[in-house]
Order: sequence, then structure tokens, then C-alpha cells
Amino acid sequence: MDLPALHLAAREIFDEALKSVDANVAVCRAVGLEGSRLRLVNTTFDLAGSRPKIYAIAIGKAARPMASALSGILGEYLTAGVITAPSSTHSQISLVTAKETVSATPAETSLADTTFSDRWRVFAGGHPLPNRGSLDAARAAFDLLCRANREQAIVIFLISGGGSALMELPRDEQTTLEDLRKTNEALVSCGADIMEINAVRRAISDVKGGGLARRAPHCDQVSLIVSDTGAGHEAIVASGPTFDLPFNAPEAASIIARYKLEASIPGSILQAIQHPVEETTSPSLQPLRKHYVLLNYEDALAAAAEAARSRGFTVEFARDVVEQPVAEGCSILLSRLFDLSRRASAHERGVCLISGGEFKCPVRGGGTGGRNAESALRWAIELDARACDETEFSHIVALSAGTDGIDGNSPATGAISDETTMKRARQLNLDAHRFLDESNAYAFFQALDDAIITGPTGTNVRDLRIMLAS
Repeated sequence: MDLPALHLAAREIFDEALKSVDANVAVCRAVGLEGSRLRLVNTTFDLAGSRPKIYAIAIGKAARPMASALSGILGEYLTAGVITAPSSTHSQISLVTAKETVSATPAETSLADTTFSDRWRVFAGGHPLPNRGSLDAARAAFDLLCRANREQAIVIFLISGGGSALMELPRDEQTTLEDLRKTNEALVSCGADIMEINAVRRAISDVKGGGLARRAPHCDQVSLIVSDTGAGHEAIVASGPTFDLPFNAPEAASIIARYKLEASIPGSILQAIQHPVEETTSPSLQPLRKHYVLLNYEDALAAAAEAARSRGFTVEFARDVVEQPVAEGCSILLSRLFDLSRRASAHERGVCLISGGEFKCPVRGGGTGGRNAESALRWAIELDARACDETEFSHIVALSAGTDGIDGNSPATGAISDETTMKRARQLNLDAHRFLDESNAYAFFQALDDAIITGPTGTNVRDLRIMLAS
């Protein structure tokens, strides 16, 4: 297979994997209404007779398609709902230079979205940093849950990754939106993993760590989740707004100390972390609490593998390469690709190594990019360095992209590199190492026309890495 064909195969494999994690389709599979019987995965409600009211709250990058599917199924049975999602005209905010005003008007944060009926209030929350819409969405959700609690209604939560920033309200009224933004910027730039980041977020939030669920203690609650975490870790999706605190959750103060963030975190946040609020629950209340994961990155991995096999590739997974530091993870994957290719039979068309997850990727400079473009750039540099030792391989293509369509502060979802990337870069006088040092990998691949741009996808099941050799 020649190099253009290998590039095309990588893109097609990624596209088919992305199609497999459609959040709208997932909700349509999970929810059914037959007569007066409502099915939410394995939980059933009888809506006949007194006809209990139904409320819904949709949070995250998949909020719109999930809410659209639920609304279409429930129809008149849905009483009201709140949606907080990235703006439909979403453009990424630079974590280094963003200076968004914190005095946005309500008209700027609540969307007149004709996709949804007036039963829904739709907010344009901020991502990766919370904005005024994130706070307004939380207040609207609290009001809805208070109403639902009085009516002992059914509450359906539609939760997906990105919700941590898209809906927020601090525990301490002294904490400002600017404080929240500075804290989130420090957390997502320091190289901490998602469990560590969420530990800090929960400690200062009235939404996270079960905060939403506690607002409606008399309601039956079902959470439908599109997970951007590993299997068994759904309690940290969107910082777990309907889950109790995980038993193994790290302490927020230890995270601040580990990454030396004291100087980067506002005083109001440090004060809130040092004086946590103890939550109390009533043991006499035993309402229904169900959590169902509709999609996760294993679904994307399986679809990618099927797509690769259908194109004649021998496929292996690297399921243990998930959240390593980006340099380490990239080197491991490239070595495994070489090993897989050596083990493949001579008559085989090519090999495909697949992994998923989110590498730790601290921001070092003021450039444009994210962990996926940086992964592709690191592979290009290492392929160039190994060229003299790996002459037995005809062609190698390495793709890394986010299933949410977003890579860091760039308009791309990731990038693709091959054994010619560095040669082509030198012809354009591009210094790959300088782009790497400045966290500017998107600009590097944009110049080579190898950035992958899909726009926000309406789903989010972590990153997907597809590596091909022939």
C-alpha cells in the first residue's frame, strides 16, 4: 500500500470509529417509550395513572444530541429540561492568552436554540474554562431540581465529558468566575491526570461530586453517560455530578502541592480547599439511583479495529498505553508498531496498532495545539531519528485525534504524520523541535496540510490513536 493510500486508510478508520460513538444514536438505543411504559436501559417506569413528571438535565460536549434524542422519544411526557453545551458556533479558547470578560450578559449565555422546544433552557457554557453561561446553567439546573424535588418527579441526567467546565457554581460565594477560570487554566496546563484535576474541581464546586443529585433527594434519578474516562471510572465524567465521592479519590490539597500550583491558584480557592464542606444525607430517603454508561472509548477502539481488519490490516491493541506522559506514550507505541510489523507474515497487507486515552501533556509555551497534534509531532521526530535503523518498513502513518473534535486550544481534532513529515517540514524551513517546545504543534501540521479538522462532533469518548505500517 503506497503512502497516500495509507493516509486515506487511517482517516477512514478514524471516521468509522467516530461514527460508532454517535451520542444521539446511543440514547435512541437506550431509551424507549411503549404506551405508558418508559424504558431507560434496564430501568422501567410506568407513566400511566398519576403520570409522574419528568425533568432532564443535559451536560457536556454530547449534551445537544443526547437531549435531542431524549426529547424526540419523550415528546409531551417531558416536563422541562436544562442543557449546557459548547456554543454551536464554538471556537476554542487559548489557555495561555484567554481573557474572556466575566461580565457577559444573559443574552450571551442562554441560547435561543430553535432545535429544542420551549420546554428546554439551553446555555452556552464555557470550555475548557467556565464562563458566565456555565454559572447560569448551574443556577437553572438547581431551580429545576428544586421544582422536581417538590413534585417527587423522575429526573434523567444526560452526562458527557466536558461538563466540568460547562456547568459550574462554586461552594464559596467569595469565589469569582475569574478565580474559577484561573484555577481551571492552571489545572489543565500542569500535566495532572483527569482524576487529579477532578479532585480539585469537586472540592470547590456545588455541582460536582454528587452536587446535582443532592438537590433532588426525593426524586428517582437515572443518569445516562457518554464516558470520556476508562471503564469503571464513570463517576469522574464531568466530575461526577450525580455520583458520591469515589472512595479512592485523591485529596485536593495534595494535588495542589504535587504540581506546585500554590502560586497559580487564587486565595479564595485555596481557602475553600483547606476548609471542605461535609455533605450530609438522610438515611431514611431511598429513591432510585441508576447510572448507565451508553458509550466509552472501548466502543471506538472496537469500531476502529473492525474498520482496519476490513481493509486487510492485522490489528493489535495497546490498551495499557492510556494516560502516560506524552513523550513516554508516543515512544512506547512506535516501538510496538515496529514490533508488530516485524511479527506480521510477509503476505499480510499491513498492520494496525490502536490505542485510546489521554496522554499527560503539560503546556510549555504559548502556541496553538493539544496532546493529539503533539503526539503526531513526536512520532514524526522519532521516525526521522530512527530512519536509518528501520529501513525494512516501506511506509508508516500515525494518527492521533480527539473524538470530540477538539485538540487543546486549536481548531483541529488532531493530526497525522508519516516517515516523510520531517523531510517536508525541512523543505518549508519548519523547525519541528521549536514547534514542540512552544506547544505549537497545530501550526506545524497546518503548514503541512496534515492537521485533522472535523469541528465539534457532539460526542466525547477520549482520544483515538491509529498507527499503520506496510
